[in-house]
Amino acid sequence: MLRALFAFLAIHCGLLTENAAAERPPNIVLLLADDLSYEAIGAAGLIEIETPHLDRLAKRGTAFTHAYNMGSWSGAVCVASRAMLITGRSLWNAREVHGTMDAERQVGRLWPQLMRKAGYQTYFTGKWHIPVDPAQCFDVVRHVRGAMPGDAPEGYGRPLPGVPDSWDPSDPRFGGYWEGGKHWTEVVSDEAVSFITDASRTSSPFFLYAAFNAPHDPRQSPRAYVDKYPLDRIQVPRNFLAEYPFKDAIGCAGTLRDEALAPFPRTEYAVKVHRQEYYASISHLDAQIGRILAALEASGEAERTWIFFTADHGLAVGHHGLFGKQNMYEHSLRVPFFVAGPGVPRNRRLDMPVYLQDVMPTTLALAGIDQPKHVYFHNLLPLLHGTTTTSPYSSIYGAYLNLQRAVIHDGYKLIVYPRVRRTRLYQLTNDPDEMHDLALDPALAETQRRLFDRLFAMQAELGDGLDLRPAPRPRGALP
Repeated sequence: MLRALFAFLAIHCGLLTENAAAERPPNIVLLLADDLSYEAIGAAGLIEIETPHLDRLAKRGTAFTHAYNMGSWSGAVCVASRAMLITGRSLWNAREVHGTMDAERQVGRLWPQLMRKAGYQTYFTGKWHIPVDPAQCFDVVRHVRGAMPGDAPEGYGRPLPGVPDSWDPSDPRFGGYWEGGKHWTEVVSDEAVSFITDASRTSSPFFLYAAFNAPHDPRQSPRAYVDKYPLDRIQVPRNFLAEYPFKDAIGCAGTLRDEALAPFPRTEYAVKVHRQEYYASISHLDAQIGRILAALEASGEAERTWIFFTADHGLAVGHHGLFGKQNMYEHSLRVPFFVAGPGVPRNRRLDMPVYLQDVMPTTLALAGIDQPKHVYFHNLLPLLHGTTTTSPYSSIYGAYLNLQRAVIHDGYKLIVYPRVRRTRLYQLTNDPDEMHDLALDPALAETQRRLFDRLFAMQAELGDGLDLRPAPRPRGALP
């Protein structure tokens, strides 16, 4: 009798355990890079770069090929991008709460807090750059990094033709990513692997936010990665310019730190050297992400884990005569965005526009959390599951300080430079490198007017108070 009772209880409890496991929300891993353009992944097929682990991740799931950042109220574009990410708020709404971010934390509105309320064990390591203590937002926090690794004067205004370059991206004496004795990218990877091992021993689902500083400058990596990219392997971007004509008026003069990294006028040689170091840093990052993915497989949790990979914005590194992210061109607004997980279609590309910050409400939906009213961005599960094929955004908005505005709609991009009252117009479908400015084409005057109307409507929707309506100007100037 007792034996039968024990057998019944064992079977019954086993079924309960299996059912509980089946009903448990999935684990969520966010792998976030900094300064990583959409083009700088091998899977994108746009440049010759080695990222085998990220390529495999892209094939394991779905890639959103047109994921954007809205822009920034700060020269440090990652500040705005990550503030939007952690709050779910749109650009100017996020700016409103940025200075009082701790008040958001106190009422429990921040992303990791919402996940914790849903029963997640939450982990953070790496770049934070948000004015609130991550230790008060996550359960486990290690190795919090600031905006960027320390730089050195030798890393600026280089290289010059015929002048020996004293900078070496693999030399620890320059500090930066080497500060502390181990490369920061490897430290983040170490901690992420440790978190996964720890989390796999608990019954709760986990949320891991692993934020890399790489490939942000100083673009440092071990010598073996730099040697992968001899200069004769590096191609100069097709839209290379020695100098961008409006750089001073749009906030991209040589006084901007990102732009000061290379000499003016730009040379093909300088662009190749900087891209060499950029690619090396990305390949090193890829290797560390490979370690994290391997740890997830070894943990036994891979089959119930959703992985999101993206970056907080892109980077120019020689496109259009620019080096930074403080511009409205695709190389700086667009980022890679990969999603892999249970039921996510494999080796699929979705070309409709989204924002990278859509990752936040998507994970809330996976966790069974009702989307808070203050969250502007959208849950992408309907697109991932194929229940819709339409982007939640009819247009994409971009902004940088009060110096630049942009709108992308129906295959066109309109860029506005208020200080010099100029516009730039590109047909992205036929001109993905944005090399042919159509703003002065009289046949497109009506198209430009419609794009302005769209931009004005988005300004009103997003609380953008910049006045773009001066007196009428000639074509190519503001309307």
